[in-house]
Amino acid sequence: MSEDMSNVDTAWLRMEQPNNLMMITGVFVFDQPLDLGRFRTTLEQRFLRFDRFRQRVAETRRGYRWETDPHFDIANHIHHIALPAPGDRTALQELVSDLMSTPLDFTKPLWQFHMVEGYQGGTAWICRLHHCVGDGISLMRVLLAMADESPDVVWQPPEELEETQRSRSPWRIITGPATAAIGATRRMTGAVVSGGIDLVSNPSQAMDYARFGTETTMALGRLLLLPPDPKTIYKGPLEVPKRAAWSDPISLPKVKAIGRATGSTVNDVLLSAVAGALRRYAETHGQEVEGLNVRGVIPVNLRQESARIELGNHFGLVFLSLPLGIDDPLDRLFEVKRRMDDLKGSQEAVVVFGILNAIGMAPSEIENLVITIFGAKATAVMTNVPGPRQPIYFAGAAVREMMFWVPQSGHLGLGVSIFSYNDQVWLGVATDQSLTPDPETIVAYYGQEIDHLYALTQQAADQSPQNSAPAPDDAPPTARVDLPPETPAAGPAGDDLTRLVGIGPAFAGRLAAGGITTFAALAASTPDALAELVQAPDWRRPDYANWIEQARALAS
Repeated sequence: MSEDMSNVDTAWLRMEQPNNLMMITGVFVFDQPLDLGRFRTTLEQRFLRFDRFRQRVAETRRGYRWETDPHFDIANHIHHIALPAPGDRTALQELVSDLMSTPLDFTKPLWQFHMVEGYQGGTAWICRLHHCVGDGISLMRVLLAMADESPDVVWQPPEELEETQRSRSPWRIITGPATAAIGATRRMTGAVVSGGIDLVSNPSQAMDYARFGTETTMALGRLLLLPPDPKTIYKGPLEVPKRAAWSDPISLPKVKAIGRATGSTVNDVLLSAVAGALRRYAETHGQEVEGLNVRGVIPVNLRQESARIELGNHFGLVFLSLPLGIDDPLDRLFEVKRRMDDLKGSQEAVVVFGILNAIGMAPSEIENLVITIFGAKATAVMTNVPGPRQPIYFAGAAVREMMFWVPQSGHLGLGVSIFSYNDQVWLGVATDQSLTPDPETIVAYYGQEIDHLYALTQQAADQSPQNSAPAPDDAPPTARVDLPPETPAAGPAGDDLTRLVGIGPAFAGRLAAGGITTFAALAASTPDALAELVQAPDWRRPDYANWIEQARALAS
């Protein structure tokens, strides 16, 4: 059995280079040992039901084809190894880093699994799959489709599974982003879709039809005219060795609490924390960060929600500029939110899908040129994938945590992955060893940034007269963090103006410098006078009238 490889899948195949492998790498962690026999049987029944995982890549005169490997043996793809002592996080990260730097065997189907014994008394499962087989959403669905809701679920035949998985599967959440992305894509291309062509159901026509859409043409022009990203410690020639690190779990309710307090999405909060972590790492390594912005390439899913799992690549990309130059965590979060909101009305994702489709047909020299251009316009690849909301089981064992990394296409040396599962969030960072040899430092800064944001928002919410309702039972405790030095919020005889929602240490310092140090003085002011003192950037849009109302309540 054989079939032609799609143009977009061909593009991802041809991006493979010795110093920048196009693999999606994942880690599943279990508290108990996995049964190797049941593990293998699960793969045979649930993974290999997709023909693609028995097929290898064959090059022809016209391009590439998928053909069945006549010598396929599952034993060539499953490896059972032991983690060196002491079997801790550091040892597992070293192993993942080595595998992330090692190419797959192109004479065989492009996937490989390692079952690793001895990790913290349990087992880790490392999976590697080539990006040309499928994008992160499709491959994630394949992997999670091997999971169960309980340890002893009876295996259903594939046809029965597909009939029931929409309503009862633990991995249905993976299709959620697809639904949102489809709606967003249709909104982004409303004029095009209403003209009779649905770019979601037939995305390969996106680039052809885009030539006739003014908005899409403008998006293409803006994309191609983006100036190169600034030279930073995160950019430079790549080498073969890669480094991988990931965080301890972070409470998802904690992240949502930050979002509620600031009117931001979970994604806004997490990306803002990433920007803060990259800023701190750059500062500690002598990088000038004043006014610095670096772009992250973010995948956008263009799939329709469906119970049926389809492999291949069906996503676009958008370029998010991260404000590393903003020191204040709240200011940084609001700016990330503003920029993300702007991207939601952009057509970049569909345009990039069309470009990927086109370069899959182009000579390799043209493809390399386009990839180089894209690589110059960004610094990192960033993904955020929501996983199952409840615990899942694989081969009878409960999955404690999961982490995934996508490849850093376009000669980029930094990959950031955010994954949520069972009300927890993990951050994974993959780097080129020559550029960023210690990604675990970025991971540590990320956790501190989340703590800092939570402390700032909870302080304002807890002390505000408008937010005096008791916290929900599942709310995490207020984080204890050391806040950075700021201009004092008030003088010796003044009030703590940061008790008001919307006023952080930076704004309180500007008010104090203008002579407003008490609730009474703030209550007696006017919105225009406050705007003159605070000099907030346009995107921040403080609600000065609300500040005055809060101050009057406290002053009385």
